[in-house]
Amino acid sequence: MSIPFYDENLFILNMKNDLEVKASEAIPSVEDFAATTDHIPPSSVLKQLAIIVEAARNSKSMKDFLASSGTSSPIPGLSLSIVKSLVLREKEEKLTPEFSDNKKVLALIHSLFDTEGNFLRRNISSCSEETTITSLPRDIHGAPPESLVVKLAEVIGNFKSLRKMTLFWCRVVIELRKHWSEEQFIPGIPLDENPDLKSCLLYQQLQVINCCISRKRRHVIATESLDSALNEAGPNIGECPDSRDRIPESPILYARLSNGEIVIRLGADCPYGNLTMLETGEPVYSPVSQEGPLLTEDLIKETEEFVLRTGSVGAGCSQLLSDMQAFKAANPGCILEDFVRWHSPPDWSESEPSSEASESFDGTDLVFTKGQLSSRMQKEGNLWHEFWRTAKPVPAVKQAPLFDEDLAVDGILRSFEDIQPSALFEQLFVSLLGLGFAMAEPIVSGNSDFSKLFYDCKDYIVTTCQSGSWREKIDDLFKVYETVEKMLLNPEEMLKMIKKPEESTANTAEPKSRFKRLSLIFGGEDKQSRKPV
Repeated sequence: MSIPFYDENLFILNMKNDLEVKASEAIPSVEDFAATTDHIPPSSVLKQLAIIVEAARNSKSMKDFLASSGTSSPIPGLSLSIVKSLVLREKEEKLTPEFSDNKKVLALIHSLFDTEGNFLRRNISSCSEETTITSLPRDIHGAPPESLVVKLAEVIGNFKSLRKMTLFWCRVVIELRKHWSEEQFIPGIPLDENPDLKSCLLYQQLQVINCCISRKRRHVIATESLDSALNEAGPNIGECPDSRDRIPESPILYARLSNGEIVIRLGADCPYGNLTMLETGEPVYSPVSQEGPLLTEDLIKETEEFVLRTGSVGAGCSQLLSDMQAFKAANPGCILEDFVRWHSPPDWSESEPSSEASESFDGTDLVFTKGQLSSRMQKEGNLWHEFWRTAKPVPAVKQAPLFDEDLAVDGILRSFEDIQPSALFEQLFVSLLGLGFAMAEPIVSGNSDFSKLFYDCKDYIVTTCQSGSWREKIDDLFKVYETVEKMLLNPEEMLKMIKKPEESTANTAEPKSRFKRLSLIFGGEDKQSRKPV
């Protein structure tokens, strides 16, 4: 028994049908999805994604794939100038009039990017394993069930034309660029989380875009706050007439130097515990520091290769120097030892505090903490000493950025325009696969007839997707999914299907493999028999 799926003849037939389908019929409408949210995505949708994965394997770019998918591409490479003009709503007619003006396409784009997130919102029940919803998609390197990536996968899988599936992605990229230019968050993506390296690269990159929007907003607020503090403090901060009597009562943070002069703290965040500066006795404040780079899995790999090839540690040194400058600005009168105690506590060994014979400016005794730097920090040529000597007291918001949000996002959007088609559609396929299993598990896991078979299917999916060769088994992955779909929609038929394989293995002396039953259900026919003669 086998379930017909993909072979070369089916692909050729599908391509012929594409050419015969009318343009309006090849584009799904928003209304088409209204009745599907109570069930797992139909296997026919996953099949379409599997077909385009196979069809796109030899194409290096979207432009190449569009040119080979029935007709020549009306998109001249989606050049940056054309994309920008579309964002500005100018010269829109130059890019695929059938998509720029089609009401169905515009409605789908609007629904996908609706901030309320009601489009294709799934009702995913919880089960005994609370981590099911998030763990399975991450186990197979997909995307979270409610993310934009999964919704996009389902929409694209409903297109009846391979070319229009590709064109729709191009239209999505234009919308992503528009959201970035207007600093609008991408719906269905966390607003301010570091890239989830267990999810697919596409999801990670969308996370970076939202993170960069959050960072830009924080930078604006921090800059305005600093400028406001400087304006309120006035031009002669250190010449306050009562500077030797008391620190002024003000929402602005001040610190007293060892000579009694009061100066403003720039870019201070909050007190760092009960730590005080060694020479002045003033509280140590943690500075607002520059945020580190947002690294997706591809950038991490590139960085590791660069470090191994060149031995460079430049990025780490830049962050250290930036932190030193921010610390100096937030803690006037500090010394290197103060910074080490805040930044790297293990490099400082502290002895018992002692009261000195001197008095503070308010008449109380000063209590100093004594200690020493670690041997690592005391070695000749230690970079920390050199950086400390060159570091200027500059708050983070006034420093040269360590991570350029505009450059990072522009690089991501350009990579979306030039993405290898198979890389895109493989991620969409796996993400939709993960959604189906996440939805099915709470329902099927409690069914005594199907529970064992379902978990065999789930384990097969995870094991296969974690292997480097899952793309060669994409037809098997589809058939496993279709098996789970039958458990949900046609349980009686499914029981009949599994009865015969169970009987055929009941009396055998061979130990039954964990996946033997699966191979009998969906892999009974040899792959060679499915190839055209």
